[in-house]
Amino acid sequence: MPNDMKKCVFFDRDGIVNESPGAGYVTRPGDFHLLPQFAECLRIASARGYHSAIVTNQRGVARGMLSTDMLDNIHYALRAELLRRGAPALLDIIYCPHNPGECDCRKPLPGMLRKLSSRHHINLSASWMVGDMETDVEAGRSAGCRTILVSGGGAITAADYRVAAMELLPGLLEKVL
Repeated sequence: MPNDMKKCVFFDRDGIVNESPGAGYVTRPGDFHLLPQFAECLRIASARGYHSAIVTNQRGVARGMLSTDMLDNIHYALRAELLRRGAPALLDIIYCPHNPGECDCRKPLPGMLRKLSSRHHINLSASWMVGDMETDVEAGRSAGCRTILVSGGGAITAADYRVAAMELLPGLLEKVL
């Protein structure tokens, strides 16, 4: 890996960074509830020389449930909360606001990871994608990353590693990063 290339852990948002809204969407900062394990994951990644970024599908924008300005406000509140908790800063947050089939960035496509790689000089083959859906795993693998699925389901996964819940992710990251 060239010296100027970064390593990164890409995290899906809903269900990994914050409590999943279920079938709905987080539409305002007050609905965003940071999972405590996420701050610990950032600390572990940083201690091992990795940057961290969020890569998230946000179809609620395309459906008119929230504006990009409101989504930016939610992410501003997220960064402020991480700062309050003493967690390392995120390298970036990128989102796909489109409906399926309207773009090349919506996961499971790797467009957002590739864009961040280009923007921040990230070596994708030295990086990781962490998510709670198989679409996250597919995006990471398509981009050339190693992958972790956070899901207690028994379905077969293409992920390199799997943990049943967010409470177990910091321990796995300590072992594999």
